[in-house]
Amino acid sequence: MKNKTIAFIGAGNMASSLIGGLVAKGWQADHLFVSDPVQEQCQRLAAAYGVQACRDNNTAVAQADVLILAIKPQVMRDVLLGIKNAVEQKRPLVISIAAGIPLSAITDILGSGIAVVRCMPNTPAMVGMGATGLIANKQTSMDDKNLAQNILAAVGIALWLENENQIDAVTALSGSGPAYYFLVMEAMIAAGISLGLDAQTARTLTLQTALGAATMAQRSDVAPAELRRRVTSPGGTTEQALRCFEEGNLVPLFATAMAAAEKRSKELAINAANP
Repeated sequence: MKNKTIAFIGAGNMASSLIGGLVAKGWQADHLFVSDPVQEQCQRLAAAYGVQACRDNNTAVAQADVLILAIKPQVMRDVLLGIKNAVEQKRPLVISIAAGIPLSAITDILGSGIAVVRCMPNTPAMVGMGATGLIANKQTSMDDKNLAQNILAAVGIALWLENENQIDAVTALSGSGPAYYFLVMEAMIAAGISLGLDAQTARTLTLQTALGAATMAQRSDVAPAELRRRVTSPGGTTEQALRCFEEGNLVPLFATAMAAAEKRSKELAINAANP
């Protein structure tokens, strides 16, 4: 599997993260290509990881067993039209990490016979702690799926979804999710400062608490709800804080917020499919 040649179109943060993860997992740098119109981006990745870089997308496609579309959604159509002939000749497995672009929008241009995997990674992939949902079209073989999952697992976990509609839920949960946690951290730091802690102490304690809680939940064989109950003593400080959250309808608010994110994800997909 690691003898496959992978070409990236787009040399931004997500491509950089995946390339770094793949090299760390044992992929040979000379099996990795990247193309980007910004020469400085290509040079940066070539210098950092020893990958082969160019500014011409078709040159990259011509080398690819796997083609990763690491580009912004708004340029997807133009990029696909530009590489259509090269993809038809090489017929690589195509993996798209562009948000909001449905499988049909890709195959309508590249052709229905091309194996395509659509995935929704999140920004913690940049530190090797990503969470990615994947869905494939019918032309994607089991070997293709295993290959795609291994590539995305280089920067975290990668889970297959049952249908493409679930991509919108993944976007609302893990795609946008880091921002929710950053907001909670921001609020806790501010509250700690208002209670008399200096800014650095409040920040350090907040981040370590978040990391510790996530690690406990990940390693535990019980649900987060049970972990919460175990640290909530009757009449104690935690109970008082949680009561305030309940009175503020925190749980229903999360449901409302994530439903809004899912709705927007669906709208973006419709816009992408009907430019």
